[in-house]
Amino acid sequence: MVKSESLSEGADFTGRTAWEGFMAADTKEKLGMLKLKRILLVEDNANDAELTMEALAEHNLANEVDIVRDGAEALDYLHQTGKYSGSEAGNLAVILLDLKLPKVDGLEVLSAIKADDKLRCIPVVVLTSSREEKDVVESYRLGVNAYVVKPVNFTEFINAVKEIGAFWAIVNEPPPIQHRGVTK
Repeated sequence: MVKSESLSEGADFTGRTAWEGFMAADTKEKLGMLKLKRILLVEDNANDAELTMEALAEHNLANEVDIVRDGAEALDYLHQTGKYSGSEAGNLAVILLDLKLPKVDGLEVLSAIKADDKLRCIPVVVLTSSREEKDVVESYRLGVNAYVVKPVNFTEFINAVKEIGAFWAIVNEPPPIQHRGVTK
């Protein structure tokens, strides 16, 4: 299991599933037999990351959410290098990617994902505060699956993240693993 950093003082989302603690023991046991796909959240803003986790928890998604804080860490996570070398392969349902990131910006991360045969079929949703036309156009040119501007309003933000999580983690049917350039 990949562990993520604490988001803010007193808040630790390390290895947490979005609905841990809300389900009955028999449901947890049944889910333990399933290998749910993870959600990778690439977000440097601790408040936005915490809100995103709360929104996913409100929707009772059982998927584990791994959080990385910058573009370089996202690439290490995805390529299993650096502190992620030797970690279990991602098996990701979706990557929620901010654009304005330290070290390596989100567009560079998106470009690297879509250029890699082993990663390109993983859905990527840009979740950013940028409404700049050039960011939207470049994201779609690079192959993003969706571009969502973070609403300023708290309730709208929570609802947007819940809908994104539900669609990509539950509704969307990705290609089988053997067709994603990933070995079993």
